Amino acid sequence: MPRYFFNTRIGTDLVVDEDGVDLRDPDQAWELARSTIRQLLKAQGVQPSLVNSALEVTDVEGEVVLEFPFGEALLEETSQDVEPPSATRH
Repeated sequence: MPRYFFNTRIGTDLVVDEDGVDLRDPDQAWELARSTIRQLLKAQGVQPSLVNSALEVTDVEGEVVLEFPFGEALLEETSQDVEPPSATRH
């Protein structure tokens, strides 16, 4: 299984994940990035420095596999809370 590292970029600072996680593929890394960001935003609250941050997921060679902005996870969560309009109007 490939190992992925979830580094956090806050402004110009990069907090490096030294350990990483073994996952089956980049899709599973994306899911873990999204859930990690959502948990962090719930625990820390919506702070401007966090909303403008991102998780940079890299492989063992240090290549960026994906970048997940914290704000994107927040937007997804908000859009899921809104019910779609009904097709019929009564």
